[in-house]
Order: sequence, then C-alpha cells, then structure tokens
Amino acid sequence: MDLPDSGVQSLRASSSSEEICSEDSLSGHVVNHITFEHDGTLKGLFCQMDVLRTYGGDLVWKEMTRWVKFEEVLEEGGKRWSKPHVSSLSMAAFMELTELLSTCPILLDVECNGMVDVADRVLDSWISEGNVKSLIGNQIRTILLKKHKHPYGRSNASSKEHRKKMNSSTDGTVIPKSISFTMNGVYNDGFELNDNRPEIPSYLHSSPSTQSLSLSNKTNTRFLRKIPSGAEVANLMVGEMEELPRRIAVFVRLKEARNVGDITEVKLCTRFLFILLGPKNHLASCVAAARCMGALLTDEIFMAVVYRAKSRRDILTGVEEFSKHMTALPPGYWDPQTRLEPPEHIPSQEHRKNPPSSPDDQVLHTTDEIHESHDDPTLQLTGRLFGGLINDIKRKLPWYKSDITDALHIQCVASFMYLFLATLTPNVTFGGLLGDATDKYMGTMECIMAAAITGVIYALFSGQPLNILGSTGPMLVLEQILYRFCKDYGWDFMPFRMLIGLWTTLFLLLVVAFDLSALVKFITRFTEECFACLIAIIFIYEAFAKVADIQNFAPVHYFPPKNLSQCTCVLPFLTNTSNENFTHTAAVFKIIFANNETAETEIYNNSTANSLLSNLGVEACTALGGISVGDACADLKYVPDVFFFSWLLFFGTFVLAMSLEKFRSSLFFPTFIRQNVSDFAVLISIVVMVVLDAITGIPTPKLSVPTEFKPTRPDRGWIINPISDKNPWWLYLLSALPALLATILIFMDQQITAVIVNRKEHKLNKGSGYHLDMLIVAILVGLLSLLGLPWYVAATVTALAHVMSLKKESETAAPGEKPVFLGAREQRITALMVGIFSGLAVLITSVLRYIPMPVLYGVFLYMGIAALGGMQLVQRILLFFMPLKYQPDYVFLRHVPLRRVHLYTAIQIVCLILLWVVKSVKVISIAFPIMVLATVFIRKALDWVFTQRELQWLDHILPSLRKPETKAEHTDKLESGVEKHPTESNKF
Repeated sequence: MDLPDSGVQSLRASSSSEEICSEDSLSGHVVNHITFEHDGTLKGLFCQMDVLRTYGGDLVWKEMTRWVKFEEVLEEGGKRWSKPHVSSLSMAAFMELTELLSTCPILLDVECNGMVDVADRVLDSWISEGNVKSLIGNQIRTILLKKHKHPYGRSNASSKEHRKKMNSSTDGTVIPKSISFTMNGVYNDGFELNDNRPEIPSYLHSSPSTQSLSLSNKTNTRFLRKIPSGAEVANLMVGEMEELPRRIAVFVRLKEARNVGDITEVKLCTRFLFILLGPKNHLASCVAAARCMGALLTDEIFMAVVYRAKSRRDILTGVEEFSKHMTALPPGYWDPQTRLEPPEHIPSQEHRKNPPSSPDDQVLHTTDEIHESHDDPTLQLTGRLFGGLINDIKRKLPWYKSDITDALHIQCVASFMYLFLATLTPNVTFGGLLGDATDKYMGTMECIMAAAITGVIYALFSGQPLNILGSTGPMLVLEQILYRFCKDYGWDFMPFRMLIGLWTTLFLLLVVAFDLSALVKFITRFTEECFACLIAIIFIYEAFAKVADIQNFAPVHYFPPKNLSQCTCVLPFLTNTSNENFTHTAAVFKIIFANNETAETEIYNNSTANSLLSNLGVEACTALGGISVGDACADLKYVPDVFFFSWLLFFGTFVLAMSLEKFRSSLFFPTFIRQNVSDFAVLISIVVMVVLDAITGIPTPKLSVPTEFKPTRPDRGWIINPISDKNPWWLYLLSALPALLATILIFMDQQITAVIVNRKEHKLNKGSGYHLDMLIVAILVGLLSLLGLPWYVAATVTALAHVMSLKKESETAAPGEKPVFLGAREQRITALMVGIFSGLAVLITSVLRYIPMPVLYGVFLYMGIAALGGMQLVQRILLFFMPLKYQPDYVFLRHVPLRRVHLYTAIQIVCLILLWVVKSVKVISIAFPIMVLATVFIRKALDWVFTQRELQWLDHILPSLRKPETKAEHTDKLESGVEKHPTESNKF
C-alpha cells in the first residue's frame, strides 16, 4: 500500500545513500549544532505510557506510567501513583529500543485529525514495509482504537453499561487483576499476561464510533497544574498480540499538536506517539523498551532533537548522544528495584549542548565546572569623573518601577515585620551603649532617628536596596574614642564630631568621583568570609551575653533562707503639716512575707504617708533616704523564675524559628501553607513566645522604647553648630585625620556587605550599584553629622537576613522536582517600611513594651546561625573533626588535596582570631578597619603559597586592574597558575 505524499516521511530500515547525505538533514551535524535557544517551541513534554489490558471483559489501553520530568508508576490497585523517581533503565532494553528505532517506520510531520487517521497511517506503514500481514490489519486497527482508561475520573455511563453487559457473560471467563509495575517497570508476579490471560477475541468487537476514546468523563485538572504551560504530549502505547510473530513499532510526530481522541490523562494535545506491539509473553520486554523511550522524550536534549529531526538518522544521533551520558551500575552492587530519589538540584545540561571539540578535552569537561571569575564588569575605572556613578544610575533607573511593583507579595509583608523587630532591638541596645560612651550626647532616641532617616533615604535612592543600614560595633568604638579624646582636652564633642563627619563626607565623595569603589573587586571570598563570619559570631556571642546579663536584673537565689522574716523601711522625720498629731514622727513601712500569702502591711503614719509608701521597695526606700531593716530585705531583689524562664524564651524563639523556616521543605501540608509558614517563621515565633510570656505572668525584662520625641540629653538640640568657643581653629584641619580613619571603616563595612549581598549565588538580576550606594552613604554621613545622630553603614548580618527572607523558589514544580532557588525578590518597599516604622516606634510603645527582650535575643541568635549556614569557611572548619570516610563530597575536595585545604582554612582562622582580638581590646580597637583592609593584602600574599587552580576552587582568582579578562585569558591564567609553583605541593 502506497503512503500519501502529504509531508509524511516513512523512513525504511535500508536507508538510501541519498537520505544519509541529504543536506536538509540534521544528521550531518553533531547534536550541539541544534539551536537550543528558547524560541517558544520547546515548552516541555508530558509523556504517558498506556498498556493494553483487560477491563470489564474488553481490552483497553490502561495508563500505567507517566513522566513530566521524573517517572511515576501506577501502584498495585490502580488508584495510587508512586513517588516520583529517576528512571533506572536497563541497558538491554535501551539497546532493543535503539534497534527498533533503526528499523521501524518513522513518520514525521503527519497531518491527522484523530486517532482513526493515526491508526490508518501506522497500519499502512507497517503493511508497506512487510511488518504486518494485511490479513490481520483490521485486528490491529481495532486494537489501536480501543478505549483508554485513566486512574482519574469516573467512567461514562455507556462504558458502565458495556462493562456490566460483559461482566454478566456466563462463559466462565476469569478477568485478571489490575496490572502493577515493580520499581523498574517489570510486572509483579501474578499479574503477567501469560497463560492466565483470558482468551477473549476482543479485536472482534466493533471500534468506537465516537470521537472520544476515553473511559473517563473528565480530565485530571489538578495534575495539569504541575505541567509546564504550553507543554505537549507524547503517548506511548504498549501491548501484545498472539497473532504477531515479532515485535512491531512506529514513531509518529504530528505536524501540529492535536487532541486525537482524549487518550491523555490531562487536557493537552498530542504531538508524538510511539506504538510498540509484541507477540505473546513479550509484554515485559516491550514495557522496558517503552520506558526507555519515555525517559528519552523527557530529556531536554533529546526533546530538542526530536522536535527538529528531519530524518531517522537525526533521531538516532540524539539516542547516541543520550547513551554517551548514561551511567551504568554493576548488577552485583545495585538493586534495580530501588527507586532513585530526584536530585536536590537538577544539573545543568550546558556541557551537552556545547561538548568539547577534542576527545582529550572530554575528560576535563566531564569534571566539575570551575567557578566563574570574581571580576565584576561594573567595577572598572572609567577614566572620567563620576563615570562609575553615571553607569550605576543608567543601569538601575530602568528597574525603579519594578522595584515598587515587585513588592506586591505576601512574602514582603513577612520580611518587613521580621526586619523591623530585628533592627529595632539593636537600635535600642546600641543606643544605651552609645549613651554610656558619650555621656548621653547620643542615645536610644538618636539611634531610632538615625535608623528612620537612613532607612528611608537609602531605600529610595540606593543602588542595592537589599542592604540594610545599621549600627556596628566598630562605629561604637570610634565614637567612644572620639568622645574620650574631646573630654581629655576639654573640647566640645558634638561640633568636633560634626567636623569629622563633614571631612568624611568629602573623602567619600572623592571615592565616588574617582571610581575607587572599583577596588571592591579585590575583596574575594577570603575577606568576605572572615568579615561575615566575625559579624555572625558577634551576633551569637552578644545574644548569649545579653541573656546572661539578665541575672543582674533578676539574680538567682541559690540558697534562700528557710524561714522568711520581715523587712521594714524606716523614713525618719517625715513631716505632715495637715495633721498636728503627726509632726517629726518616724514612718515605718513593714512588709511581712509568710508562705507566699499577701503581704501584710503596717503603716504608722497619716494618709499622705500611706499613699507614698504603699508600693515602696528596698531600692525606693534607699532612694528616699530611708533604711531597710530586717533579714528579708536582701531577699527582696530576687525575683523568682525570671532568669531561667528568660533562657526558655531565648532558646524557644530560636528553635521555633529554625523549625518553621525549614518547614518549607517538609512533607506535610500543601506547598502554599508550607511557604507562608516558612516566610512568617520569625514573626510566628515571636508571637508565640510573647503569648507564653503573658500567660505565665513572669516579669521578664521587656523592650523599652522612648515615648517622647526629644534628644536624650536636654542641653543639646537637633541641629549641631560646628563652631564652638571651646575648640581651637586648627581643630578644623586636625579633624581630617580621624575622618580618614572613619572613611576607611565606612568604606570597608559598606562595601564588604555589598559584595556579600551581590554574590552570584544569590542570583540577583537587577545588578549592583557600588558607586551609587557610596554616594548615598556619603550624603547620609553629612546629614547625620549635622543632626548629631550616629553614623549608620550596611549591617552584614541584617542585610543577609533581608536577602534570605526574600528568597524565591519555583512555585509550579513537576512531580518529584525539588523547588528551585530563583533568587531574591529585589524591591525597595521592605527596607522603606522598616525605616518608616523605625521612626514611628515611639508611637507604638504601648504594643512594643509587651515583647520580652529574651525573645528578641533569640532572634539575634537565629540571624547569626542563619548567616553561618552554607559558608564555605564553616564547612572547612568542620572537616578538621571528621574522619576521611565521613567527609561530605564537597567540590573543592575533589580538586584540592585535603592538607592544602586545612592549610588554607588555618590561615583564615588566624585572620578571624586577629579581627576578634583587635575589635575586643579597646586600646587597639581603633585599628579594626585597618585590620579588615589587611585581609585583602593577606589574600594577595596567598598567591605565593597556593596555585591559581587551588585558589580558584577555595576562593576566587584576583582580578586585574585592567579591563575584564576574556574567558580564554582566564583559562590561560589558570593553566599558567598550575605551573607557577611546580614544587609547591612539596613545600607543605
């Protein structure tokens, strides 16, 4: 029978030389020459395998396996799908499939309106090539047009009546149970369609007259949401017929995707069909071959090949490329029944799209991909004034509208609430420390005002609004040194500080004008991790230290007396002129404690004394000049349960926040619930602990925020005059020296945090703005100096917490596919709202005063631990304590000897310890910014200790001051670095 000429290509096994050498065929090229750009044609395939089974006394095509990205098998009973897993393919089955594809008809770009047309075209090709005798052609056609049964939905009424009629047959035929696959797709014992198969000549039944070939009255709309939008369907049909002498197969690609008769579980159009029929007792092998085809069709590379293939050879080329990247497992050490869990991250297929040109490069290419260069193309010396700033503005301005609209998400609400409380607490505590260091010239109110001003301005105009400005320990040390210096020499502190701020603003403007922020590219992972790890450790240490300090507020009474006596407050010479009978009499306020009963009070005085002494304690008695008498007076300062309950609140907040944050990846509840619980993890933890504290009624220390908008020190205003009679004229010039030190500190604090936030692993799409950020910080330093407020710079841990609270993951994932990290939700509104509400904190003190301080310290601990998570320095430190056989399979361990890794880690630990010592010792703490800067030079010196290839895996290659190096230059640098120190491996 001749085939029609309407674009159909029936490719016979004996391919002619004209076909092989055809210029129109892709087979003359390697697979990587196929265009893989997303041109809108490749949107994914849903693959479904139907097996010919008996149902209701008739044969039906029953759906048994499906793929979106991973394989799912219908479990025994036919009502539950298995857990998605990676397909484990049999090598024998794969070779059988390859043989089938090299001999069976390949029908490309077929124009069909329904399954009837498909069956006719398939049958014509089989008869034409001699695969099928025309005598049984009608039987095969009838089988191809049998109904399709899916595990979803109810059966149609007509199908029910037909099944009832068939079940009422009295021929004594036994209908077998539903078929069930094992782990690798082979049938379970007892369900094989062998001799137990009923001899029902079902092909004698009339073919369906309706267009729909489905037994279900509806499609699986719920599962459709897990399939990529615009995806098409590949239908695999596998069965056995006793009349067939050997296996026959056909591969069909329709010219346009069509609904060929509701043969698919979901309402999608079919584009590909692979039909495989075998003789009796060969169903298991046919199913195994069809599973290989399902794995092929859901492979990204083969999918591109099969969509664009023009001949059989193109398809076989794609199969060959797929087989080159398959991994074989030895049978003695691998159970084929095991279902492979889907990977956490689907590996990139770029190496398959662009394979190496030579076989020698193939070995190197199959190893792990080397990290990209650390060089940022935006950090270049432009050679013109404010060139980098202009480029930052041009790059960030088109994103400004999306910086507003991208905040319209519930996750941003959770991030704002979390950051507001996380930044308010350090502002309050830092303000108390700053007030003690500067004799109340700057205190809590000044810190709150600084947070509000910097938060609003930086969020609106900065280049990287994910940074959060805040107080830092080094800035506190600098303020303390400046005040002590002024006090020793009798200078006016606030005017002198304003002069330093103006000089600092000038220096920072020069940094912006000459593009000196380009030097940030020399801050590699070595310096980043030393600084970030130090700040995280400080957060953790301060969290524990603050909770421990609660003992000073509510000490623990380890040895209380057995019998409590009374405590009497005597206030001598209390005079009340309104009562002549009480003149110069002593007022005695007696409190008797006994068996936790209500205190009994004896007052010898008039009504005025009664009201004055009604709530008097030991401290108040002493403040009024009274004397506390009695053994129980020493016990009054001990408040029961406060200290230990504070620890419970502290650890409870931390554990609950960590647990709820990880709830996103748990197995319970739908994705929507898990994501929202994870986003609001910190806020939920705080609310739960506040409620618990309120229920117990234990007087734990609470958050204290000023209630009035006024400076902490009454004798200063909100505007600082730089001119003071106490300060000599030459101080205007001398202030440039401490300003230079402040410039280094602000530059390093700001830019190291910016580098950490802009890491490539955070997948930020809107770019950085180092020069623009520094301009905004310079303006803020001048403004804060004029207002007499503390200088705020980027806070590392808070900025990292901001990024992590806004991380995005893929929402619609295929079954078995782990959520993919997509980056952070880059916008300005969360930082803006944090700034606004920081200024409004004085208006909501009635709410904030219910929050226990131990709860907020638990948030500190959470932020510090979260900042350390995933840090390579922490991973390498833990390697010191792990036996070799238990060490994780880190990528850097594959390429760098362990002893060299330990050496590099030891050097980094020494730098970290030095930073901690310099910061902690007050005498030398002013040199902290110099020490941070020194880590950059220490990293440069490591070029003489380690090879460039080792540093590429452990850190980054230091960039050049010149233009960014090309990929070829970068590769040459690596190769030269390997030979740079040929004997270094013998040094250590």
